[in-house]
Amino acid sequence: MKSLENAPRIYVGTYGMYNSGSLFGKWFDLTDYADAKEFYQNCYEYHRNEFDPELMFQDWENIPEFLISECSLDDKAFDYFQALYEMDDDTAEAFKIYSEQINSWPGNGKVLGDQVESFQESYRGYFGGSMKDAKIEYTYQYIEETGLLADVPATLERYFDYEAFARDLFLEGYTEVDGYVFADY
Repeated sequence: MKSLENAPRIYVGTYGMYNSGSLFGKWFDLTDYADAKEFYQNCYEYHRNEFDPELMFQDWENIPEFLISECSLDDKAFDYFQALYEMDDDTAEAFKIYSEQINSWPGNGKVLGDQVESFQESYRGYFGGSMKDAKIEYTYQYIEETGLLADVPATLERYFDYEAFARDLFLEGYTEVDGYVFADY
């Protein structure tokens, strides 16, 4: 999230211009603003040629759908992007998935700090590596970390059904999305 190519940007026009057949507007890079108030002030200043412009977000990049719509940007967006900036790219992607698909932020009513804390407790890592199935890859790590088969003789350990155990593990207790694994608590 730290590179300029991944910067959150919005193309801002107005409904008045759009209804007149014009897509006139400008790309605004959200990293240029400290908060939503400053962003909106700049948007209105840019469209000062209209009397009471109604802003229209015609396109956006690197902004999750849960923070933006055609006519609004969530007030928490700038705090969200600041939190992402403090994370490495893989963790930031995992946090986006967690907030969008696992724990429905900001709709869950949590403040961002609590959302980050619950993410850190839930996130188990990215498992899109050497194995074809992230769930099975995580299961191997889980079994090793918990010592589940530590007391089993090596001759019997090879008969353990990792695929079946992975299926059961992810039926209750864990969720996998695009290789990212989260505990369901």
